[in-house]
Amino acid sequence: MIYQGKAFRVLPVEDGIAELQFNLDGESVNKFSRSAIEDLAEALDAIRADKGIKGLILTSGKDVFIVGADINEFTQTFKQDDETLFAELMSVNNVFSSFEDLDMPTVAAVNGIALGGGFEICLCADYRLLSTDAKVGLPEVKLGIYPGWGGTVRLPRIIGADNAVEWIASGKEYRPDSALKVGAVDGVVAPEKLKDSAVALIRSCIAGELDYKARKQEKKDKLKLPPVEAMMVFETTAAVVKQQAGPHMLAPIASVKTIQKHAFMERDKALEAEAKGFIKLAKSSVCDALVGLFLNDQQLKKKAKASSKLAGETNKAAVLGAGIMGGGIAYQSALKGTPILMKDINQDGLDLGLAEATKLLSKRVAKGRMDAGKMGGVLNSIVPTLSFGDFGSVDVVVEAVVENAKVKKAVLAEVESQVSENTVLTSNTSTISITELASDLKRPEQFCGMHFFNPVHAMPLVEVIRGEKTSEASVATVVEYARKMGKTPVVVNDCPGFMVNRVLFPYFGGFSALLRDGADFKQVDKVMERFGWPMGPAYLLDVVGIDTGIHAEGVMSEGYPDRMKRDFKTALDVMFENKRFGQKNGAGFYQYEQDKRGKPKKVVDESVYALLDEVCAQSKAFDDEEIIARMMIPLCMETVRTLEDGIVESVAEADMALIMGIGFPLFRGGALKYMDSMGVAEFVELADKYAHISPLYAPTDKLREMAREGRTFYGQ
Repeated sequence: MIYQGKAFRVLPVEDGIAELQFNLDGESVNKFSRSAIEDLAEALDAIRADKGIKGLILTSGKDVFIVGADINEFTQTFKQDDETLFAELMSVNNVFSSFEDLDMPTVAAVNGIALGGGFEICLCADYRLLSTDAKVGLPEVKLGIYPGWGGTVRLPRIIGADNAVEWIASGKEYRPDSALKVGAVDGVVAPEKLKDSAVALIRSCIAGELDYKARKQEKKDKLKLPPVEAMMVFETTAAVVKQQAGPHMLAPIASVKTIQKHAFMERDKALEAEAKGFIKLAKSSVCDALVGLFLNDQQLKKKAKASSKLAGETNKAAVLGAGIMGGGIAYQSALKGTPILMKDINQDGLDLGLAEATKLLSKRVAKGRMDAGKMGGVLNSIVPTLSFGDFGSVDVVVEAVVENAKVKKAVLAEVESQVSENTVLTSNTSTISITELASDLKRPEQFCGMHFFNPVHAMPLVEVIRGEKTSEASVATVVEYARKMGKTPVVVNDCPGFMVNRVLFPYFGGFSALLRDGADFKQVDKVMERFGWPMGPAYLLDVVGIDTGIHAEGVMSEGYPDRMKRDFKTALDVMFENKRFGQKNGAGFYQYEQDKRGKPKKVVDESVYALLDEVCAQSKAFDDEEIIARMMIPLCMETVRTLEDGIVESVAEADMALIMGIGFPLFRGGALKYMDSMGVAEFVELADKYAHISPLYAPTDKLREMAREGRTFYGQ
């Protein structure tokens, strides 16, 4: 043993060749914390002091190579003043550069995932070998920053500026074949041959067969790109990146500008330029929100993993009701490895469900994400049936029939008599009380809600709704099944609308009141889309379905009459009366035509304004800030109420549910994070300004108390 630390150790391999192994004590994965960086520096000191070492391979003692930096440290680190943060960044860069500058050949032998800082240390090595199981990338833009430990400096010098911009600005992860194609790695080998191949590569360097010193020098020099060509590359890529990233995600375009800025600097000066740009991003509200979401996601995963101890296995599932939703659920279950029965009362429904699954699988094949053989295997694990004959062996049933309490209760009672005593029943209802649906069941403790969002394959959230009598084991089983399906489950307690729809409909209530007072729905859509929503409220209602919206609104007004019961006729009512149901029948607030790909395309229909005359005041202009306030305050206030009422257990779960369930603007971090960033006292003051419109705007007593005491939801 040449060196032994808590993160790194240095081991002799054979004469003149040593192994620098990252194997973080007490952790399942390797990640760079402050202490791990300090340990790396000491390990490198030991290597330099040992004159017998002529070559070095960088390895991992875990299945995952290095997942990157320890993001738990980001929040406090990024709060430091600019000078302190710059010094810290350069301290890490000095350690990484000292690895790069070792007077010997170095090879990174990457056996698993190497992301962010984990891949940046690999770029410091002279050569990179990947196992066929590995995956590499620089995903920092997803946290609102760009690589800050030399990634923007070294990668362009290794794979060229245009390829580096694509890698860094997209934040994508790359498999070995893609990494090899652009020259980010030097070879791909089977896992069992990785270490031996790395040692052989070192031997070739020591023997003078490979010029590793030229590799080192290339990364220390200026970027080899003629000035005119450089200008063309950066201007072209900047335009593409700006269009793809949109106006709110700052990091992708900042990464392009930073690479351009330091392209003709030598390494050490380039690293300083990278660090200065990094600091600006690290201090942004976007970074704060995105890092917060990452930590929220980790909290949800940790909670779901903890509950899995109570979960029963789901080796076989069933969905009741085929069609688009049932087919989507069946597809997702089968795709992720859980065979599923798909039952309907008629063959047409089954045909529709199978067609939906086939369409989704065909798209995967067309994109090269699956071959025809795998597609056939997935389809074969979806078993269509018109009877309950095979339901005796099913572990979880998802009821996805029409949104009608009477029908659902009848179907659930029937299936309960056909399954084993251990089977967990669930309902995909979006609004109907789980406690009410369980009222006629013999085993209500084995029933809960499992609310998928449409389209099932694309939407990551599943609300798991606990009824009054639902057991914790049933909840845990459904949470685990949702995770197995590749979804993020959020457990909520039963109430009208559960978490997500309960919060969404006050937002629609704000929209209805705006139109009543003379706002143009097109202007409201544009303002809210600029705010960051994927679509404005009128467009969203068209996509959801006006008839669906009317039904859900009725449930909400009955459940919360004090603030959600309307005392005026709305634009939504007018759309419904005129059978303008939205995309489903080609006309709602907008008209819909098919585009070249056969998808509905939104076009303006001026005749709508005449229809709305009876319920809308004379048209008048509203400024953007008023529209945003009148739309967002009801949504935020209802989110607060779900937290105070115990419908959702934590701030993290509330914000993640809105991000994943209704597309709350990612860069704002969720409704509660948005309130924190505004200031709780400032939010209360703004809400009071609009409180005359509706009780939806009234702050709760607890929120007022938070404002007075200067507290925040995230406790910062």
